[in-house]
Amino acid sequence: MPPSCDQICLTLPEGSDLHTVGAASLNRSMGVAQRSASPRIWVVDDDPEQRRLLGTYLTDQGYDVRCLSSGEQLMARLDAQRPDLVVLDVMLPGDDGLTLLRRLRDGGDDLPVVMLTARGDGVDRIIGLEQGADDYLGKPFLPRELTARIEAVLRRRVALPAGTPLAEGRLVEFGDNRLDLAARSLERSGAPVVVTSGEFSLLAAFVQHPHRPLSRERLIELARGPGSDTDSRSMDVQVSRVRKLVEPDPARPRYLQTVWGYGYVFVPDGQPRSR
Repeated sequence: MPPSCDQICLTLPEGSDLHTVGAASLNRSMGVAQRSASPRIWVVDDDPEQRRLLGTYLTDQGYDVRCLSSGEQLMARLDAQRPDLVVLDVMLPGDDGLTLLRRLRDGGDDLPVVMLTARGDGVDRIIGLEQGADDYLGKPFLPRELTARIEAVLRRRVALPAGTPLAEGRLVEFGDNRLDLAARSLERSGAPVVVTSGEFSLLAAFVQHPHRPLSRERLIELARGPGSDTDSRSMDVQVSRVRKLVEPDPARPRYLQTVWGYGYVFVPDGQPRSR
């Protein structure tokens, strides 16, 4: 009987196997200086084989990788160390990936997280975005797809949002909100607000196009970059999350208003638009 998608979610390049990829990883790891400058990626998955495959492949791509088997290990290690990004599986023993993500975000932690989910109906993906995941990937997937998602999230953390030219040092104020585009920070009523990389990219896209209706497809291009496979439903979820950050009443948005049948528009003065 062939293994299920829950058992195999990573496909190695054609003509290679775990041993050959592992050897390449070992050779690359000999360069200590190179490893020290590599992004630190933590993989959290309870499947030993999947951890080994993911860890080996990502190490071979030049990342500094640590593999953990449970959310308990993740939370314990975060007290002393910080990775650049966590690859977090949804299905974990004890607290599952969604619960862990919610704990991080509720605690004000904006640690970049790429979620892995085996469900094909999109439920976990939507919930993951609602809880503040930076990106998600459904099983099974190709290794290059995972590295592409990781690189996209890391770029959003250290660089400007794709397709959105931002003026250095520019501050944008609307209502009680103060967005610093250079520092990639948000304050509300003078207090700092935790913003994930995906939320910041979307908010930056809005403030760069005031009073201009943007379709969901255009928002995806601005916030995620050309060629992103983010769908319209996922963008609606992201807009909903950003509204919770900046709106006095997210159920009656003043600044990120809906353009019915089209998309959304940023209204800095919060005045109602004619439908």
